[in-house]
Amino acid sequence: QNMVMSFRVSDLQMLLGYVGRSKSGLKHELVTRALQLVQFDCSPEVFKKIKELYETRYAKKSSEVAQPPPQQHRPPEALSIHSYDRSSTVARTSIANTNIDYPALYGKYLNGLGRLPPKVTKPEVQLVKLPFYMTLDELLKPTELVPQNNEKLQESPCIFALTPRQVELIRNSRELQPGVKSVQVVLRICYTDTSSPQEDQYPPNIAVKVNHSYCSVPGYYPSNKPGVEPKRPCRPINLTHLMYLSAATNRITVTWGNYGKSYSVGLYLVRQMTSAELLQRLKTIGIKHPELCKALVKEKLRLDPDSEIATTGVRVSLICPLVKMRLSVPCRAETCAHLQCFDAVFYLQMNEKKPTWMCPVCDKPAPYDQLIIDGLLSKILTECEDADEIEYLVDGSWCPIRAEKERSCSPQCPILVLAGCEVSRGPSPPAPPGSSEVNGLLPTPNGNGENGKAPADVVDLTLDSSSSEEEDEEDEEEDDDDEGPQPKRRCSYEKGLVSAC
Repeated sequence: QNMVMSFRVSDLQMLLGYVGRSKSGLKHELVTRALQLVQFDCSPEVFKKIKELYETRYAKKSSEVAQPPPQQHRPPEALSIHSYDRSSTVARTSIANTNIDYPALYGKYLNGLGRLPPKVTKPEVQLVKLPFYMTLDELLKPTELVPQNNEKLQESPCIFALTPRQVELIRNSRELQPGVKSVQVVLRICYTDTSSPQEDQYPPNIAVKVNHSYCSVPGYYPSNKPGVEPKRPCRPINLTHLMYLSAATNRITVTWGNYGKSYSVGLYLVRQMTSAELLQRLKTIGIKHPELCKALVKEKLRLDPDSEIATTGVRVSLICPLVKMRLSVPCRAETCAHLQCFDAVFYLQMNEKKPTWMCPVCDKPAPYDQLIIDGLLSKILTECEDADEIEYLVDGSWCPIRAEKERSCSPQCPILVLAGCEVSRGPSPPAPPGSSEVNGLLPTPNGNGENGKAPADVVDLTLDSSSSEEEDEEDEEEDDDDEGPQPKRRCSYEKGLVSAC
C-alpha cells in the first residue's frame, strides 16, 4: 500500500491497465482503485508489477537527485519560493522526508473523517435492474474494457476474492436446478454510456474464462424471418460453478473484439428469482383497489366536450390475449392506456424464458416494476363465470355480454291457427287414427272446439312448395296412366279460410 500511495498518475494508470481496470479519472480515484486491487488481490503477478513500477520510479528519482536540472528549467513558482522564502523550502523538505503513514491518512478521507478538496465527479456507468436478479453485493463496479494494443482481439483480466459471508450465502442457497444455485456470482457487460441505465450488451467475439476454464455464453436465437439476423439474448453470465468458494482469489479473463465501441463489465452477487416468486410479490404489493380501478373506468368513459362522439361503454374481454384462456390474475402496466388485461402468470413465465417485457395488448414496454393487478376485474371474474366478455358503463358499473345461444324453442314446423288468430309454434301433431287430412287441413279429434263451439280450422305450413310440386308431378303421372281424360284436381278451401301461402 505504501508503494501504491507513492505512485504518480502515470504509474497508477499503468498498474490499472495491467489488470484491465479503468485508467480514467482523477488521481485520488486511481489511488482508490489501486488500493482496492491490493486489498483483494494476492496474486504474485500484481505484486511483481507494483514492485517493478516502484523500483523504476525511484531509480529515475535517484538519477534526478544525482544530476539536478539546471536553474532555468525550474518552474517560476519554485524559483520565487526558493529566493524569497528559503526557510519554508527547508521545512517542506523535512516534511517530505518524514515517515508518514499515507495509507492511514488516506483511509481517514475514505471513511469520511476528513475532507478532500472539491472535485468534479465523473458519472458512472449504471446497468438496468433485472426483475429476475436481486442484487446482494457489488463485487466490481462497471469498469471499462481498455484495449492494450491495436489488435482486434483483446483480453482484459480481473482478479477478486469472496468474503466468508458471501461464500456462506452461495453454499446455503437452494438449487434452482441440479448444479445451479439461486445465489450466484454473475458477470454483466454493457455499453460504456453514462447518460442512462444500460441494458446488457455483449461485445463481438466474447469469451469468458474463469480461473482455468471457459464459461458458456448464451447462444443466438434462430430467426424465422428471411433476411433477419439471429439475435443473442444478452443475459448475466453465471460464473459460480467455476469459482473458488473460499478465500482464494479468482481470476476472470474477458476476451472481446475491439471494433470501435466501448464496453464496461461488472461483477455482482445476486439471488436469481423464479416467476412464481415474482408473482407472489406482485400479489402482495401490486394489487390496485377495485374503487381506484372503477374511477379509472369512469375517467376513460368521461365525455370529452371537444369530441362529437359520446362513448357510452367499453368492452373488455375476459380471455387472456397470450394463451387464449380465461384470465386468472388480470394485470397490465400502469403506463398502458387500455383497460384490457393479460394474465400475470403466463406473462411472467414467458419473460422468464425470453425477457422482452412488452405488453401483448398495445406492444409497448410493460416492465415488472410497473405491473398492477386489476382489483375490479379480479372481482368480476369471480362473480361472472358464464361470460367471456363484459362491458363497462359510464357510471363505472358493468354488465356481462354472453354469446348468442341457439334458440331451443325455435319452430321447425310453424302452424298458423286462422280462426282464433293464434299462432302455435311447434311441430304439427300426428293425425289421430280415423281422421282424414284433406288438402293440409287437420280437424280436431272430437270434431268440436271448447264450449261447444265449432273447432278452428288449422292450416299446416309444413308442406313447402317443393313437396307440393312433387305431389303434383306424381298426380300428373297417375293421370297419364289412367285411360281417358281425368278432371284436374283443385285444392279448394272451405269457406272462411285464407291461404297461408
